[in-house]
Amino acid sequence: MNRTRLLTTMAVFVAIGTLGAQILWFPAGVAKAYPIQHAVNVMAAVTLGPGPAVIIAFMIGLLRNMLGLGTLLAFPGGMIGAFLAGYLYRLTATKGMAALGEAIGTGIFGSLFVVPFARILLGSSAGAFFFMPSFLVSSISGALIGWFVVSKVKQENLIKNHV
Repeated sequence: MNRTRLLTTMAVFVAIGTLGAQILWFPAGVAKAYPIQHAVNVMAAVTLGPGPAVIIAFMIGLLRNMLGLGTLLAFPGGMIGAFLAGYLYRLTATKGMAALGEAIGTGIFGSLFVVPFARILLGSSAGAFFFMPSFLVSSISGALIGWFVVSKVKQENLIKNHV
């Protein structure tokens, strides 16, 4: 994939993730669930690989925070989930493993990483089990959406695998 096409595709994913946060969200325990972020992570991981997926997750988190649509907790969860989704997809070439990587990366590892992050930056002393249910609900629902979209797109041969 040439550089222009890669950057354009990444920009489209960032736009979808940022706008999707305004359109589709729901309360999930102590936080709000933004499943479109996780769906974009899966789609980017499958189509572009782990590196671009992490950059996309970072940019979505940055824009959401600049627009007042998210918290600083969007960074670690989204980026870890995007990396693990891309890494597992690269290892197995299975869309389901990309979705599982997103759910585990964000839902479990991201929620554990957020504890010291929340303590230092937000002054919150909440433990891992405080964040984990919300992160799991958000990441699993979004990963399923992403898996469904990628499966349909690949089934119709609308994109080529560039990983």
